[in-house]
Amino acid sequence: MAAAPGMVHLQRCVVSPAGKHSASLIFLHGSGHSGQGMRQWIKQVLNQDLTFQHIKIIYPTAPSRPYTPMKGEFSNVWFDRFKISNDCPEHLESIDRMCQVLTGLIDDEVRNGIPKSRILIGGFSMGGCMAMHLAYRNHLDVAGVFALSSFLNKGSAVYQDLQQGDRTLPELFQCHGTADELVLHSWGEETNSKLKSLGVNTTFHSLPNVYHELNKSELERLTSWVLRKLPEESDRQSGLNES
Repeated sequence: MAAAPGMVHLQRCVVSPAGKHSASLIFLHGSGHSGQGMRQWIKQVLNQDLTFQHIKIIYPTAPSRPYTPMKGEFSNVWFDRFKISNDCPEHLESIDRMCQVLTGLIDDEVRNGIPKSRILIGGFSMGGCMAMHLAYRNHLDVAGVFALSSFLNKGSAVYQDLQQGDRTLPELFQCHGTADELVLHSWGEETNSKLKSLGVNTTFHSLPNVYHELNKSELERLTSWVLRKLPEESDRQSGLNES
């Protein structure tokens, strides 16, 4: 019998802000990885931790579950897939289940005094896909979404949900390597175009000769985007006063 959503406690690796905590970023790893592994990979690429003066970074670890592309072997994955392709149905039952679990992380931040408008959700590969489902189907009031080397399936439930009319939608930041052989660059482009056509304000950065991996210039661009979406409170107040 499946446990209730509240009974699933995600392990998480947390990087605390250097100063006053006024915003949060939830960074989801790719399939088979971990929150701690994601943090270490970023640290390796940047030669330092990804840190902010005012933003807490949360790297949760997906629970272990049977994963169909690995012939049912257990892996740390956010959801199951029938295959790694953009032209097959989504495994919606496992996606929706994890949306419930990850909502608990968002709720924790809100209880800590961080409004959803000061929370960013994103990830690498499967983590980026999970973030898009989480934000565009469940939490349209978050500050933004980022998806690195990620895609949505052609008939995604995200597209179906966004066809429901005029609403304010979180901005999307995407990066994708042109040499990616696991998640094709064209799948990422197609995802971006489709979301744009449904009213999402999107940015798409193509990374020449980059495979299915993190890249320093990509992380630097992401950092700039994060600071634009989640400025320090003093910066935000002065901007509001000037407008």
